[in-house]
Amino acid sequence: MTSRRIVFVVFDGFQPLDLTGPHEVFHSAGDDYVCEVVAPRAGPVRSAGGLVVHAGHGVADLGPAGIDTLVVVGGRGVDQARQDKALVSWIAAAAAGARRVASVCSGAFLLAAAGLLDGRQVTTHWAREEQLAREHPEVRVDCEPIFVRDGPVWTSAGVTAGMDLALALVEDDLGRDVAHAVARQLVLFLRRPGGQSQFSVALWSRQPATDPVRAAVTAIHADPGARHDIAGLAAHAGLSPRHLQRRFTAELGVPPAAYVERVRVEAAQRALTEGDEPVEAIARRYGFTTAETLRRTFHRRLGIAPSDYRARFRSTAEPAGAHHLSRNGESL
Repeated sequence: MTSRRIVFVVFDGFQPLDLTGPHEVFHSAGDDYVCEVVAPRAGPVRSAGGLVVHAGHGVADLGPAGIDTLVVVGGRGVDQARQDKALVSWIAAAAAGARRVASVCSGAFLLAAAGLLDGRQVTTHWAREEQLAREHPEVRVDCEPIFVRDGPVWTSAGVTAGMDLALALVEDDLGRDVAHAVARQLVLFLRRPGGQSQFSVALWSRQPATDPVRAAVTAIHADPGARHDIAGLAAHAGLSPRHLQRRFTAELGVPPAAYVERVRVEAAQRALTEGDEPVEAIARRYGFTTAETLRRTFHRRLGIAPSDYRARFRSTAEPAGAHHLSRNGESL
């Protein structure tokens, strides 16, 4: 069988792991794939971190025909790259003939510039969700999933999520057994639990625009575990409950109850990673009442249990969860 041709698009200021991670996944799948790298010009291309890779082709000398899968990487240089009309035009032409198109991280901005995401559901790095949605209202942006498939277009979240995406592409081509073997070899999740929320920081809300709403927000952050019902928050704001509900939602984009819950979840996340306090005690301290309520809230918001979150993200002398390393490639 002829090898499937995977072409990676890079540019000055790209994120190197967006390239090397998926490249290694395809390489580990054996002779079923042949990988090439194209850039605005052939030759050395400097990544955002200073690592230099060699692009075997420039867009002027690589015809867009014959590509099985086009993978566009991201990185800090993507904003400059999407102003390169020759590069964007080449991506559009290559995508037209490719069986499928994929982006890693902010590579979605290049796909959008090429008109390849119109009307599609996509994802990107959580920190650039708002920008992508604002600049491309024709695109349905959802930054909770690690990767999204919408027809022949696959998009993924930031950096290491490119490897999750590549594994999914291998599975789509060659089946679960091959993808499973690659995951085992590279010590990866075949299916990473949870979405991007478990990695993000508090960039999910706008800042309050007026002093009354700011007073309510300050009270919530000062003591996340306090009751914080609408009557109490209204007292902090000096407004009626109904007026605060309307103003709060308009200024921050979420209603007070949802805001309180997210602040509590973030406080619990910090407590889980920074100390040894039992989950039950953390649940009570931050207003969840019981460990079961905290567990349900974590699953709904983060897609992961509190105990698993602690094992994955806490900092200790021995990496948390190391004793859970699996031989099946599905958990760490």
